[in-house]
Amino acid sequence: MNEPSYFAPAGGLPPQTDLLTDRAIVTEAYTVIPRGVLRDIVTSKFPGWRGTRAWVLAKPIEGFATTFAQYVVEVAAGGGSDRPEPEAGVESVVFLLAGELRLVVDGVEHRMTPGGYAFLAPGADWSVHNDGAQAASFNWVRKPYEAVEGLAAPESFVVHERDVEPTPMPDTDGAWATTRFVDPDDLSHDMHVNIVTFEPGAVIPFAETHVMEHGLYVLEGKAVYRLNGDWVEVQEGDFMWLRAFCPQACYAGGPGRFRYLLYKDVNRQIKLT
Repeated sequence: MNEPSYFAPAGGLPPQTDLLTDRAIVTEAYTVIPRGVLRDIVTSKFPGWRGTRAWVLAKPIEGFATTFAQYVVEVAAGGGSDRPEPEAGVESVVFLLAGELRLVVDGVEHRMTPGGYAFLAPGADWSVHNDGAQAASFNWVRKPYEAVEGLAAPESFVVHERDVEPTPMPDTDGAWATTRFVDPDDLSHDMHVNIVTFEPGAVIPFAETHVMEHGLYVLEGKAVYRLNGDWVEVQEGDFMWLRAFCPQACYAGGPGRFRYLLYKDVNRQIKLT
C-alpha cells in the first residue's frame, strides 16, 4: 500500500497581481469549494477554543443539505479546547490531516497522528489540544444524533487509517475501495465517515442518485467528478457538498491515487411528520 497523504490548507492570500480565476461553484444540487479559496480572511473562530481557526465547509441550509456541518480546523501550537462541542446530542468525527493532537475522550487519552480517526459519540466528554511545536489540522464533521427507541447509541472510538483494511468494491479488482470505520450493518450509527480510494484509471461507472447527503474532502490526488450533469475537476484540498439525489460519478485519471473523506447520513427512516 502506498504511504497515505493528507492535504491541509495553509491560508495566506494571493498577490494583487493574480487574476480572479478559480473553480468555486455553487448550484442548487451541489457546491464545490476549491482549496484556492481557503484563505485567511474566510476563517472562523469559535468560543472555547484557543489558538484555533476554522474553514467552515458545510452547514445546514434549508432546501439544500441539512444533516451535518463540516470544517477544516487548524490548531496552533499550544492551542485547543477543553469543551469543543457546545451542543447536547451532537456526534462528531475528527480526522487528523497534519501535526499531532492530544485527544481525551471520557477520561482516556489518545495521541493522534495524521490518519488518526476519532468517532465521538453524542454526549461524550472530550477535549483536544496541540502539545506539539507545529500547527495541527483536522477535518471535523458534526451531526445531531437521531436516536431510535430500543437502539442504544454507539460508543466513542479512536483508530488509525492504517489499522483498517480497505474493502474493495465488487467487480473492480481493487481499483475502487472504501475504508469503512463503522460496520455498515450496525444500525446504531446514523452517519458514516469513510475514506474512498481510486487507483489511477478507476471510475464510478454509473450516476449514483440516492437519498444520502454528502461532504467529500479530497485528501490526495486529482480526478474529474460528474455532478448533476457537469464534469468538474477536483484535487487534494477541494471540498464537494452534495444534496440528496444529486447524480454523481467519478473518473480518476491519475497519475496517482485519488482519495477523499466521505460523509453520508445513513440507517434512518424518512421523517414525514
